[in-house]
Amino acid sequence: MIKLQQDADGFIRMNRHFPESVIVTVTFADGTTEELSGRRLNRAYDDALAAYRARNHLDAKGFSRSPKKKTGSGNKIDFVPVHPGMGD
Repeated sequence: MIKLQQDADGFIRMNRHFPESVIVTVTFADGTTEELSGRRLNRAYDDALAAYRARNHLDAKGFSRSPKKKTGSGNKIDFVPVHPGMGD
């Protein structure tokens, strides 16, 4: 079992997908805890990654198609927003 703690800004640190069958216990900033499946957190990760790419004008693979200087790959995020009651 994996245990994660929500920070004061409402995020958990998650820089990769978890196995879909794993159960993750998230302790929220208000002190409540909730068990979420890896599948649910992976969906939250994918949503956060898509929002990051859209905000930074990146394509679906994380690349910028405009001729600019080289920046980060765009294929990775470290923090995912979570909230109580987001279980399956």
